[in-house]
Amino acid sequence: MRYFDYESAAREAGIPEDKLQELVQIMQAEFPDDQMMAELHVLRACHAVLDGRATLDQVLAKDDPVEAPSAF
Repeated sequence: MRYFDYESAAREAGIPEDKLQELVQIMQAEFPDDQMMAELHVLRACHAVLDGRATLDQVLAKDDPVEAPSAF
């Protein structure tokens, strides 16, 4: 079952299929028991790249996650 259409967001952001699959694998490892959360985080990462809030390299970095902007 698919919860989110992250493929369309990835295409809009110019994320190649192989990099999208890498991102999906990262998120599935992060949320192995929750497919919806994994897909949601893939979608959010694609939108971050699309909006210029993160680079593809940043969202694919396993050891250096993108930090959320400070609220202050």
